[in-house]
Amino acid sequence: MQLKQGWIAEARRVISPHFDLRPEDEIPSLLVIHNISLPPGKFGGPYIDQLFTGTLNPAEDPFFEQIYQLRVAAHCLIRRDGEIVQYVPFEKRAWHAGVSVWQGRERCNDFSIGIELEGTDFEPFTDAQYQSLLRVTDLILKHYPVDLQHITGHSDIAPGRKTDPGPYFDWQRYLDAVREQAASDTSKESHPS
Repeated sequence: MQLKQGWIAEARRVISPHFDLRPEDEIPSLLVIHNISLPPGKFGGPYIDQLFTGTLNPAEDPFFEQIYQLRVAAHCLIRRDGEIVQYVPFEKRAWHAGVSVWQGRERCNDFSIGIELEGTDFEPFTDAQYQSLLRVTDLILKHYPVDLQHITGHSDIAPGRKTDPGPYFDWQRYLDAVREQAASDTSKESHPS
């Protein structure tokens, strides 16, 4: 997987207008994991792309009447089948976290990358999603000053307001895989073939 000017070369690109510049070109140092499904509990369809591009039609579903005017976008979405969709380049500030605090610092959008998993708080994520999330995380860790202690959930930076990625997100599985990948990368660097 390759990164070109903040875009994942292999990802499907859907450009969102819901971003701006980071303060003083700050480099992202926090990775925030979210979940999303539109309508709630339903997967597939064009609605997440539409929400993140400001084109969601409120007549399509009663729930959309509550959210269609939101100006939000994560940097990336990982669909149930593992497809990676990118909306905002990592160097820019995507509007994904809202009111948030990490280790005493407010406005997490300023210094974070937001990754949405297509899912809910009520059911497990797919193997394909974990595999794609690992690949994206590995890419981020190689290009930005993010480490394992700076990977968290939306619920951790907005407690009481947000619950995602939810109790079915397997943090142990994910972080163990990230550690294993990092160890493998370090081994390859010290023993080039």
